[in-house]
Parts: sequence; C-alpha cells; structure tokens
Amino acid sequence: MAITAAICLSFKSDILMPAAGVHLSGDVYKIALYTPSATLSKATTAYSVTDEVGNSGTYAAGGLIMVGFTVAFDGDTYYVDWTTDPLWTGATIASAGALIYNSSKTNKAVAVLSFGGTITSTNGNFLVTLPVAAASTATVRIT
Repeated sequence: MAITAAICLSFKSDILMPAAGVHLSGDVYKIALYTPSATLSKATTAYSVTDEVGNSGTYAAGGLIMVGFTVAFDGDTYYVDWTTDPLWTGATIASAGALIYNSSKTNKAVAVLSFGGTITSTNGNFLVTLPVAAASTATVRIT
C-alpha cells in the first residue's frame, strides 16, 4: 500500500473539459485522513471510506471542511489555497496522508497529500500544515 502525493488526474480532466465549472470556489471542499494501509495516488477519483482513519475526538468520517478557498497565479502557474490549516482536537489518529475532495460534486478527488510517514496524535491535536501558497509550493497548482 502507498500514498503518493499528486494532483488527481480526474481533477485535471474536470477543470479542462469543455463542460467547465465542475470545481467552483463556492463548492464545499473537504480533507479526509487515511491510514498507512491506504492506497491513494494521482489515479484516485473520489473520496472513499476505505482505509480512512477512525472517528476520534473532532475527527469524523469524511474529514473536515476546508476553509478560505482562494485562487491566485504567479507567472504561468495557477494555484489554489485554503487559508486555514485543518485541525482536529482531542483525537487519537495515526495517518500517513490525506485526500482533498469536492463534496459538492459527488466527492470528486482534487489532491492527495503524503505525510512521508505515519503521523500520530494521542488524545490531542492533529494538524495538517498546508504549504505556503505560491507557484512552486501550493498544495494544488497547475502549470
């Protein structure tokens, strides 16, 4: 099993298809956490409960709503940012990665995050620190 960080191919297709408007700024984007047993990659097309971490503290199946959606560009790169880093409190979690997905559009996958190993919290805070919003570092960027 592996979690490989990537912009999901289905997301790229959705934003480039002639029927524009699949992913909109007013949509509800969520982030769900996954165990080290999960298989997530650029081929992931939608949110799934398979190998999602269990409910604990403020973490519940489906994850957390992402806050502060913005789109910006730098040179030839457009990127998406969420202004608030996802945080779960009072949680006992062991996660190796996450999936950002659009729950307004049949849970379509946007991006896979790999934590580079298993990150844990024990009855405490579990924080996903999103990278700086810039052309070379943002979580979601199209060049």
